[in-house]
Amino acid sequence: MKKFLAMLLSLVMVLSLAACGGGNGGETTPPAGSGASQPDGGQNTDAPAGKTVKVGLICIGDENDQGYTYNFIRGKEAATEALAAKGINVEWVTKWNIGEDSGCEDANIELADEGCDLIINNSFGFEPFMLKVAPDYPDIEFISCTNQASWGDGLDNTHNAFANIYEGRYLAGVVAGMKLQQMIDEGTITADKAVIGYVGAFSFAEVVSGFTSYFLGARSVCPSVTMKVQFVGSWSDATEEANAASALADMGCVMISQHSDNTTPATTAQSKGVFHTGYNNDMISVAPEASLIGTRINWAPYFEYAIESVANGESFDQDWCHGMDMDAVVMTDLNEAIAAPGTAEKLAEVEADIRSGKLQVFDTSTFTIAGAKLETAFALDTDGDFAPDSEEAVFDGAFHESYFQSAPYFNLPIDGIERLNEEYG
Repeated sequence: MKKFLAMLLSLVMVLSLAACGGGNGGETTPPAGSGASQPDGGQNTDAPAGKTVKVGLICIGDENDQGYTYNFIRGKEAATEALAAKGINVEWVTKWNIGEDSGCEDANIELADEGCDLIINNSFGFEPFMLKVAPDYPDIEFISCTNQASWGDGLDNTHNAFANIYEGRYLAGVVAGMKLQQMIDEGTITADKAVIGYVGAFSFAEVVSGFTSYFLGARSVCPSVTMKVQFVGSWSDATEEANAASALADMGCVMISQHSDNTTPATTAQSKGVFHTGYNNDMISVAPEASLIGTRINWAPYFEYAIESVANGESFDQDWCHGMDMDAVVMTDLNEAIAAPGTAEKLAEVEADIRSGKLQVFDTSTFTIAGAKLETAFALDTDGDFAPDSEEAVFDGAFHESYFQSAPYFNLPIDGIERLNEEYG
């Protein structure tokens, strides 16, 4: 097992992860790029008199992205309300538009010096800078979301947290697949034209895990579906995301999805007359004729857990990951005006199977690699394409994603998915 964990850490470092959607509780959002710190309205003065925890939140964007950072703010607000009901007040200090560079190190130092009890970093690229600061403040807890190095760094005050978002992506894929199958059945497209275009940020394991689970969900209800993936080399570049979505539609993709932070893939899909499923936020409002559904991480359960632990002087997990079992992964509203008939019922059925464990998203009987089942592909691998110990993640008939650590490590090239570019790894 130690050998496997060491492999995963090195594998995920190379291949993985990401920075990866509300009101703002009275905050004043600084202009983009300001990196300004704002004490905000997170402290609930109507809560019962009790403990107060000062929490710093470092964000790669601001809530105006209506995507990734917006989703963190939603979780922050829900956790604040839940904690207030327990007599725990939260004073938030938020730093917006921080880059994945030395500015993040400065932001962590500033929040520590301002007296924060807990500091949350919301982007994958923040972790190395956070880890430079954490040893100097052993009485402050530091969290790196969507990351993997903190829990194994030998420090007691650093933590990783993520969620099993692949569960939600599988469900979004089911919705997409049902729409594609409806189009086939009605003669709008032929079976071979059921092609999904996927806008991915980077070719890291988190993104690969996400689009693979999405594809498997789609194929579970539309057997002829195929997928093309275009990486854009950024978590948040609205223009490049739009360009990628446009190019994919021009290649014949009739469904667009995304692992990127903005709504432009949705609006581009609508302008191209194709369908869409989203991430981080409900995108129906910006693309009502295209966007079918979305999925997002619900950060509220984790924020509530971590902050309450700090308030009570208790330790908390150094590596935390849950999914639909704790409502840490949720679906946005289904656009029933354009969804295929029966989608809501099918969605409820599949979600129940995921929650119960009856359905394993990465069931090895549902995919092949170069025509071979996964176990055979491992045995035939003579070029070192797979790390040898990654076989240990396969047991009971499934690849168990985020089982040994919160950070995703599924990076296998399954059949049916074409990666159009790989330079952003």
